[in-house]
Parts: sequence; structure tokens; C-alpha cells
Amino acid sequence: MKKVALFLTFIAFSLSCFFIAGQTSSTQLKQNKKKLESEIKKTQQLLDENRKNQKASMAQVAMLRNQISNREGLLATLNDEVTELEAELADTENESAELEKKLAYLKEDYATVVYNAYRNRKLGNRVIFILSSDNFREMVRRVRYYQDFSQGVRRLLATIESTLSDISKKKEEIEQIKNEKTSAVTNQTHQLQSLENEKREKDRLTSNLKKKEKQLAAEIRKKQKEQKRLDAAIQQAIQKEIAAANAKNKKESTPPKKSNSNSSAGNRTTTSNSHALSLTPAEQQLNSTFVSNKGKLPWPLAKCSKIRGFGSYTLPDMPTVSFYNNGIDLLTEAGASVRAVFQGEVTTVTEVDGVKIIIIRHGEYLTVYQNLASISVSKGQKVSTKQTIGTVAKNRDTGTYVLRFSLLKLQQYLDPTPWLAH
Repeated sequence: MKKVALFLTFIAFSLSCFFIAGQTSSTQLKQNKKKLESEIKKTQQLLDENRKNQKASMAQVAMLRNQISNREGLLATLNDEVTELEAELADTENESAELEKKLAYLKEDYATVVYNAYRNRKLGNRVIFILSSDNFREMVRRVRYYQDFSQGVRRLLATIESTLSDISKKKEEIEQIKNEKTSAVTNQTHQLQSLENEKREKDRLTSNLKKKEKQLAAEIRKKQKEQKRLDAAIQQAIQKEIAAANAKNKKESTPPKKSNSNSSAGNRTTTSNSHALSLTPAEQQLNSTFVSNKGKLPWPLAKCSKIRGFGSYTLPDMPTVSFYNNGIDLLTEAGASVRAVFQGEVTTVTEVDGVKIIIIRHGEYLTVYQNLASISVSKGQKVSTKQTIGTVAKNRDTGTYVLRFSLLKLQQYLDPTPWLAH
């Protein structure tokens, strides 16, 4: 009976380990699938809104690329899910069959025990057996024997019933796994069909764009010249902010002196440290907190699609059309609210060539929000994470609503994407 108990304990432990490992992997797959489905849904809404806009072809192609990439990612996740469900189903069925086999032996042994107990069930037989002991010690041993035997039978019965209950639950899980597998396969079919449709639509739009590739390249070069003026204005604003912050912090940390010497010292600080920023203890804490939240920052728009990334790149289907971005371009819907990605202080609210810009400082780090229609914050104002700071403006050329979001460490541009929540 001890061997039986040890065996059942081992089986129970093995089942629990398998269940925990499978649950962890399954949970991760479900999280990935949920995230991809959410991204696909948001992008689909934006695609539907922009399909009527004939000028938004490039934005639509970029969105379709993202949508195709997400769709392929979802299909890969669904394939992994189906594979895992098949493996889980096979393992669960095998383990259930093994337990059924062992339980059959246990039931047979239990039947023998019950039969023998039934044959000797009369109280007189048990009393005679106990009273026929040669001495008191032997009598106690015989009483304990009956007690242990009775308890052992009850434990064995409870173990069998518990194991049978576990097997019954496993069978229910098997049915659930089969249903989930059927649903995943159906979803695969649907996603494949949608993927083919999106690829055809992308190819059609790309073909139309190729017909006016030279015109597009010229327009992009013109826009990049305009963007350089914006970038220069942003850099100038940042330089002024660094100089002003350094002068302020030095003044607060330096004992009062004569006005002339204090003024010259302040000027020297501004000139010599134009590319460095001295931080107060509070600003150092904010800076550290900002860095520790890398990969967790919320996106500046609740619903958006990244249509252009950071740095230099060319369009896959039109190699002569190249881009250079100091940030990322996010396509959104009309009237979309722009939100601060982290707490900080608004250091700049300006307008260059009709483009409204907000800069928020988070210690040494700055976030820049370009192409706003309205602004709801002012310079010097403290803002919190996800606080609305304005709305996205409509692009005059394409009729789309695109926010350019940039991230800098002092005056060095960084790719914002790795900093935003994945």
C-alpha cells in the first residue's frame, strides 16, 4: 500500500508540473495573441477611415505593411497555439490512460480487500481474534492492526476517488482543448484570407504610387527641408532650455555675491555648459525614474499606427523614395488627443511654419510632440503621465492626421520605439 501511495504521489506531482508548465506557455501565447489582435483591430479602423482619402496612399501602404506584419505574427502565434494544444492534448490523454491502467489494478486490489473484509465482517470473529491473544501487548497489536487496516482501506478508497475525479477533470480539459484547437484553426483560416486581401490591396496601392515615384520623391525632399527647419528650431529651443536651467540651478546653489560677478559667472556657466545639464536632486530622481521606465512608457496616442520609423530608410517597393526621421510618425484619427508619455515640465510651446510643437523635459530627457492642432498646456507647467496636452492637426497635403513624436537625451535624438510599451 505504501508503494501505491508513493506512485500516486509521483503521478500527482508530475501532472501538476505538466499543468503549470503548460499553463505558463499557454498564458504567454494568449497574451501575445490578444496584443496582436488589438493592434490589428486599431489599424483596421484607421485603414477604414483613410480608404476614402485618395491622397493618403503612402500612409495606407505603410499601415498595410504594419497590418500584414501583425497578421503574420498572429498567424505564427496561432500556429504555435495549435501545436501546443496538440501536444498538450496528446500528453494529457497519455497520462490519463496511464492513470486509468494503474487505477484498474488498484480497484482490483481494493475489491479483493473488500471481499475479504466482507467474509470476516462479523463482530464475533474480530472479538474472538482479539480476545484470543496470548497477552495484553499482543491484544493491543491486534486492535491496532484492525485500526490501521481500516484506515488504510479508507485512505486507499479516498485516493482512488480523488484520482478518478482528477481524471474526470482532465477529460473535461481535453474537450476544452479540442474546442480551443478548433477555434484556433478557424481563426487561422480567417486570418489567412484577410492577409491575402491586404497583400493584394498593398500591391495595388504600391503599383499606383510607382507611377508617380519621381513626383513623390520630390515632394518628400521638400518636406524633409521643411522638417530640417523644424528640427533646427527644436534644437535651438533645447539649447536655450539647457542654458536657462543651468543658470537657474547655479544661482539657487551659489551663495549671494555681487551682482556683476554673479552675472558673469552665470554667463560662463551658460556658455561652457551649453551641451550639459546640471540637475537638481528632484530632477535627478525624475531622470532615473524615466530611464527605469524604458519599454513601459505609454504611446502618445491611444489609437495609432506607426507609418514611419526612426532613422534613414527607403520604401521596400520604391527604393528611390527615402526618408530620414528624428522621431516616429504616428497616424491617427481626426480629433485624437495627444498625451504626455511621462511626467515632467513643459519647457517649450512654439509654432514654426504653422506647425505647433510642445517639448516636455524629464530630467536630461526630452519628448517632442509635433503637428498639433490645439495645445492645452503652457510653458513651465508640470504634467503627469498620460495627461492630454493637445490634439493632432490635419496634414495639409495628405488630409491625414499624423503626429511626429521624438525623444532626445539633451540634444541627441534617440529611437523612441524601444522606450514605448511593447
